[in-house]
Amino acid sequence: MSAATALVTLDEHTEALRRWIDDNASSLDRFRGPVAEGVQESVDHCRELMALLCDAGWSRWGWPESIGGLGGGETHRAVLYDELGAAGIEIPEAFVVLETVAPVLQKFSPDIAALHLPKYLAGEELWGQGFSEPEAGSDLGSIRTTARADGGGFVLNGQKTWMTLGPSASYAVVLARTGSAASRHRALTMFWVDLSAPGVTVRPIVASNGREEFAEVFFDGVAVPAEHVIGTVDAGWAVAMYLLQYERGMYAWLRQSVLHHRLGSVVEAVDDDVRAKRAVGESFLLLAALRARTTQTVVALDARKTLGPRVSVDKVLLSSAEQATYDAARIADIGGFLAGPDTASTALRHEWFYSRATSIFGGAVDVQRDIIAQHMLGLPREERS
Repeated sequence: MSAATALVTLDEHTEALRRWIDDNASSLDRFRGPVAEGVQESVDHCRELMALLCDAGWSRWGWPESIGGLGGGETHRAVLYDELGAAGIEIPEAFVVLETVAPVLQKFSPDIAALHLPKYLAGEELWGQGFSEPEAGSDLGSIRTTARADGGGFVLNGQKTWMTLGPSASYAVVLARTGSAASRHRALTMFWVDLSAPGVTVRPIVASNGREEFAEVFFDGVAVPAEHVIGTVDAGWAVAMYLLQYERGMYAWLRQSVLHHRLGSVVEAVDDDVRAKRAVGESFLLLAALRARTTQTVVALDARKTLGPRVSVDKVLLSSAEQATYDAARIADIGGFLAGPDTASTALRHEWFYSRATSIFGGAVDVQRDIIAQHMLGLPREERS
């Protein structure tokens, strides 16, 4: 059955996807394991899978027809990630950025979404997210990148860092200050920026796993047309808050699909090592909690509910589950982790080091705990020296 076939229920959609995965097993086998080469080779590998999923129509479900999709909502996208993970297929990193950026374009700049989403789903272009700066990580109200009105557009100056897929991205959403520094979050604007434009410099960052996972991006007098404002001028804070629901909520669902598959392979390798069994058990409990929580989040997003501070719970649970899962994998195969030369051992080392950053990127866990304490539990603000 084609993904374009009108499906009445989500269960029918899920069953059709499973049949497609089974029927195309030989074509999908090459995507079931890690890529041995570097980041660029991994990106190219991901583009191929994205093109395959787009051609079959599966990745187009969950997006409105007006912007190149086939209809449906967040639950349809969640089913895709879950079924790919269950089949042992490596979910492209590009889907992480897709879930962060595309919902914002869909809501606030549908014309940009209609032009660029089909290209992204087909693997023809990649995007980045420009929030963090050297002096402004979780505190977006402190960003220093500026956008000065100039004629019919804006001139962008500043620096962003830790941009996932930055070395390969063609465009990025960039949060910039359009008012005074004293105005903090009240004078921020989100822009759609062409990273090939004059004045843009992209420098890859080598992560602790030795891979160029991120980039720092410099903007030196970059001209941005007025029609590339996402939402309205000075309303970037609201756009950013909307984005964070997806960065923390849909991303957490996507990752739990990946982590359940990873833990399944760990279980197969565990022998009578009590420490390894305990680590697997702890990981399983955290993943069960994460899945239960993110199920509620996906359903709420599909119903167009505003999550607010509640989505911080997803972020905290994800960080704990991710690190616990890769700790279990490391303990179960300590020999391979330390010195294994094969592709699987190399991938495990890369993934373990990368998992250490989950308590920082997408909103530091300590900050998320403060948000939960103050805005959900009503506890007093912590005094800082």
